Amino acid sequence: MKGIVVYDTSYGNTKKTAETIAETLKEVGIEVDLFYVKDVKKLNAKDYDFFVLGSPTKFGTMSFAVRGFLGKVKSEEWMNKPFVAFDTENPENVERAKIEKKEWSAAQKIAEKLKEKKMNQLLPVLKALVIGQKGPLVEGEIDRTKEYARQFAAKLKE
Repeated sequence: MKGIVVYDTSYGNTKKTAETIAETLKEVGIEVDLFYVKDVKKLNAKDYDFFVLGSPTKFGTMSFAVRGFLGKVKSEEWMNKPFVAFDTENPENVERAKIEKKEWSAAQKIAEKLKEKKMNQLLPVLKALVIGQKGPLVEGEIDRTKEYARQFAAKLKE
């Protein structure tokens, strides 16, 4: 089994989250390619069994680079393949979303786009919390990310 983890990052927090997911999947015996979104030259669904995509949350949505990248994900090629989505955001965004009953998560919007492409979401999105706008990640988020990746691996192996 082989997958691809693609991420965008502004201050390194989303990169750290992506690296943690990829490393954890490798630790449980799953082959993974890890790419910064701007380094993905060609995306061939035949090369991968699953997809992980992450973005920092900017102004309540995904980064421009991730939005553009999603246009390269062809429904007919990726249909029914499993995926998870993640983002980094500050705790204030999470609270604001609850109060306003409006989604401010890049990951949630990524998941919606991938489901529109008929992909199979295996877990709810991961929202890795950062301190302020630039981070670092809130204490405990790396461990929470590792657990998320282990849960994803277990779902992939079902």
